[in-house]
Amino acid sequence: MMNNFFGTDYADRRIVVGEGDTISLGRHTLNFVTAPMVHWPEVIMTYDSTDKVLFSADAFGKFGALDVEEEWACEARRYYFGIVGKYGAQVQALLKKAGALEINTICPLHGPVLSENLGYYIGLYDTWSSYGVESEGVVIAYTSVYGNTKKAVEMLADKLRAKGCPKVAVNDLAREDMAECVEDAFRYGKIVLATTTYNAEIFPFMREFINHLTERGFKNKTVGLIENGSWAPLAAKTMKSMLEGCKNLTFTDTTVKIMSAVNDENKAQIEALADELTKDYVAMNGETADKNDLTALFNIGYGLYVVTSNDGNKDNGLIVNTVSQVTNTPNRIAVCINKQNYSHHVIKQTGIMNVNCLSVDAPFSVFESFGFRSGRNADKFEGNEVLRSDNGLVFLPQYINSFMSLKVEQYVDLDTHGMFICSVTEARVMSDKETMTYTYYQNNVKPKPETEGKKGFVCKVCGYVYEGDELPEDFVCPLCKHGAADFEPIQ
Repeated sequence: MMNNFFGTDYADRRIVVGEGDTISLGRHTLNFVTAPMVHWPEVIMTYDSTDKVLFSADAFGKFGALDVEEEWACEARRYYFGIVGKYGAQVQALLKKAGALEINTICPLHGPVLSENLGYYIGLYDTWSSYGVESEGVVIAYTSVYGNTKKAVEMLADKLRAKGCPKVAVNDLAREDMAECVEDAFRYGKIVLATTTYNAEIFPFMREFINHLTERGFKNKTVGLIENGSWAPLAAKTMKSMLEGCKNLTFTDTTVKIMSAVNDENKAQIEALADELTKDYVAMNGETADKNDLTALFNIGYGLYVVTSNDGNKDNGLIVNTVSQVTNTPNRIAVCINKQNYSHHVIKQTGIMNVNCLSVDAPFSVFESFGFRSGRNADKFEGNEVLRSDNGLVFLPQYINSFMSLKVEQYVDLDTHGMFICSVTEARVMSDKETMTYTYYQNNVKPKPETEGKKGFVCKVCGYVYEGDELPEDFVCPLCKHGAADFEPIQ
């Protein structure tokens, strides 16, 4: 760079330093710390080990004059995401180096000398560079041509506040400082993008805004979309496509689609979008939380398994989702089975079973075969060549990544279910494919129920549709045998 600027590298007047080098100035010793891309490739920071001062180059800098009394974070945040923001991984590497230094003072090239509460500044840099959530809340970034998109945004903002959102930041991209809009997008954990269809794409200010986000490695956010268009709204599709390269974005289920002006259908969509974005805030608040929401149990990490047994005459198998290792010295596995299942009766009599761990390639037919028929009146292995483990029981030849042969050591009566606590007599790993979880099954394997035009209730387990105004309390699904509690109204 010296050659580039001055035509010489001053070879006779220079000292070349790199990572870990030191220079003694007498009382002071300077230590050099490389920090490439924070924010230039050649950056080397200097640490004075005598006075514990880190001369941090552009890191921890901010916009603004030194003699202005203002909060550091606002302009430092704008500076970080405007100048350094793309290089989060490099900043993280720098923070690890800084963690090994005893620092009393930070002297950046831009902004004030920092000498108090250094943990605050370093903590913010850690959050920013790891693309974490600095502040709980929702930022809405929008453009509006005739005011109708703006009206929808204002309606959403009001509903978010009413539902307990701790902070709602609304930014008109055509009128406000773009750098501050970008700052908000990285600050909050949730963002709503609202714009109009323009030349079969999106309004230019929104395009510029999204480009700013993607250039800086936008990630780890929840994203909601509002689109407007009089003929063929394409804004949501375009915005989502522009964000495809961003990592770990979660899009809301609800997308608000406005045809020119807000109507009753849009108001319902806005309400639904507000509900999605504030669900966790409602749950955090002791006044508004539903403290008896037993669907919380669905978030326990269930795998899916085929448990095989033999009644002395024929092989049997059923689907279960409650298998867990309860101890490892000695190894003990707990398996819960509904008492109404024939397998419960068989295993209680014989004291042995095989647990087959289903892998993600298992098709729906496996669940139909082992989950929707009873072994009392069906031979689930009829016509199939079977493989047997050392205990004489069947294990599945495909669609599993492992199986375990279990011997019952203890039985616990759990009213509707029985828990078999077992020792492991044999265990084999069949493949390195991932285990099928209940969530994966619901999202990727179970067919979507055909509810279009129907009125009634749908089974959450197998998708069976019951048509009618009311579901009898004692109704049992004819396919999977689950009761009325596992049905939900068709939306």
